[in-house]
Formats: sequence, C-alpha cells, structure tokens
Amino acid sequence: MYLTKEVKEEIFAKHGSSAQDTGSSEGQIALFTHRINHLTEHLKRNRKDYNTERSLVKLVGKRRSLLDYLKKKDINRYRAIVKELGLRK
Repeated sequence: MYLTKEVKEEIFAKHGSSAQDTGSSEGQIALFTHRINHLTEHLKRNRKDYNTERSLVKLVGKRRSLLDYLKKKDINRYRAIVKELGLRK
C-alpha cells in the first residue's frame, strides 16, 4: 500500500491531535512505523534491493531518535505510543 495523502491524514488523525498536526512526535513515529512496515514487506520479496535496505535502516534510526526524545520529554506519552503501535514485546 502506497503512502497517499489520505493515508497520511488518517495516521496523523489517529496518533496526533488532528489530521493537520504533522509535527507531533507521536504522529511522526506512527508515520515512520507505517513506512518501515511497508519497506520490510518489500525487502522480503526483493532481498537484493540494497537501496531500500539503506532507506529502511535510516528510517529506523530516525524513529529511534524520536522515541528517545519522547522518552526524555514525557515518559507517559512514550509508553502510550509504544503500546499503541506494538513496538516492544
């Protein structure tokens, strides 16, 4: 599934405060998670696509940075987004 404008708005509406709140950490983390899941599925079918693999590693790093920031600023919001997205077992 491609990342269309409607999908982005849906992600930000669900995880941010509104569909236009594209700057919230929760919304960005949710967007990165959606893209990471999409790229992971792509790499399962195309093992030798190294450019996509590099993009995936960069996205995971960006998401990790945002999660670290959120953990430092507000631990309750961090725990809520991690539980909502199912990032930790």
